[in-house]
Amino acid sequence: MSIAKANKLPNGWRWVKLEEIADKSHYALSSGPFGSNLTSAHYQNTGVPVLRGLNISDGQLSLEDLKFISEEKAKELARSEVKPGDVVVVAVGASGLAFQIPESLPRAIMSQNFNKITPDLSQVNAKYLEICLNSDIVQSQLKQEITDTVRTFLSLTKLKDVEIPLPPLAEQKRIAAIAQKADRLRRTRRYALQLSDTYLRSVFLEMFGDPIANPKGWKTKLLDEISEVQGGLQLSQKRDNLELKLPYLRVANVYRNKLDLSEIKIIGLTKEEFIRVKLQKDDILIVEGHGNAAEIGRCAVWDGSIKDCVHQNHLIRVRVNLKIVNSAYLSHYINNSGGQKYFHTSSNTTSGLNTISTGIVKQCIVPIPPLPLQEKFAQIVQKFERIRTQQREGARQAEHLFQTLLHRAFRGELTPQDSNDEPASLLLEQIGAEQAQAEAEAKAATQTMGDAAEYGGTKAKQQDTEPI
Repeated sequence: MSIAKANKLPNGWRWVKLEEIADKSHYALSSGPFGSNLTSAHYQNTGVPVLRGLNISDGQLSLEDLKFISEEKAKELARSEVKPGDVVVVAVGASGLAFQIPESLPRAIMSQNFNKITPDLSQVNAKYLEICLNSDIVQSQLKQEITDTVRTFLSLTKLKDVEIPLPPLAEQKRIAAIAQKADRLRRTRRYALQLSDTYLRSVFLEMFGDPIANPKGWKTKLLDEISEVQGGLQLSQKRDNLELKLPYLRVANVYRNKLDLSEIKIIGLTKEEFIRVKLQKDDILIVEGHGNAAEIGRCAVWDGSIKDCVHQNHLIRVRVNLKIVNSAYLSHYINNSGGQKYFHTSSNTTSGLNTISTGIVKQCIVPIPPLPLQEKFAQIVQKFERIRTQQREGARQAEHLFQTLLHRAFRGELTPQDSNDEPASLLLEQIGAEQAQAEAEAKAATQTMGDAAEYGGTKAKQQDTEPI
């Protein structure tokens, strides 16, 4: 590929296509079963594990919620079997992310959400392959090959042609060992962010009870009764000729209680459309369509940070009546078990794409606690958000350090070429210092959030006993 060839490699390195370094065994390069060959109807309580899109969480492989199929069915799907040492690449959803199958998963069948590479270990180290595929230099290639729709897709055919830089095996192992230390730092930073999510869910449950059971007996209303629900703009080439051009939000910008505004696109629209879909601060944006069923209905509160911003039709806007419900409370309710269960069971699936309609959103039942209690929760969320801003910056710096290390590795700079080269030991010292700081910050944040959770729970109990 042009991107690959533009990067000069050190002596002894070469560019290779993934199909050139795959094992020669049958199904060394394969994809997950298509369509009806593997559905939820095949799942059972025990048997051979199935690796699904739901097992990708926050950019990491999770084995906490595995489904199973019979041995007989697994034999039918032998071409999609994965084992320790295989490297799987996400094909649908978070397309392009690569993971090495761990020893803790002796055998599994991957779903249609994945492609698989069984590496030829005489040429490539499996850990190096995983790290290399997740590097910026290879991800930039993958982005060119991914079908960029609401259901992003990376085909096995295109994956085979992706090129990676391949050093001698000894250097691969050296790079992998150093990169794993930097990766540990990345994971620590991500773990701190996950902790804050966990604590916010705990505070929500303490203050409002289980969203499904509603043990506090809050009155309920349909979302349509407490808000205005609005669909967005459908993309088309005809919009290129419209005079009005404005920024718009899409699925890639909205996560659970979090916005990612790193890439904002522009859309053409009429003045009438602008009036209809213009976003206001405290609007809630709900994901309408996704290849991963677990992501249907995820939402975040719009912060108003971009002037005259609108939204695409794969996001549904909810403009709440702030005299009845707080946006932060409603967003966390939808992203909690109550909302997740409703949208998951109400969604429709066509050709692997899961969708919900504005009608389904309007019929979502929402418990309505006293507004002061909702606002108290919003204050805690705001306090947590300040912590999370610091954590996100730490995560960004850790990612930058990781990618910088890989860029140096691919230039051969981890092996000193002369006495003036900076030794790899200095990099390891920097990573070690960052790791110690990250762990200390995570511990401090845990204490702060624990105090907030205890405070929120106390206020909730007081609210329960105070007259409304």
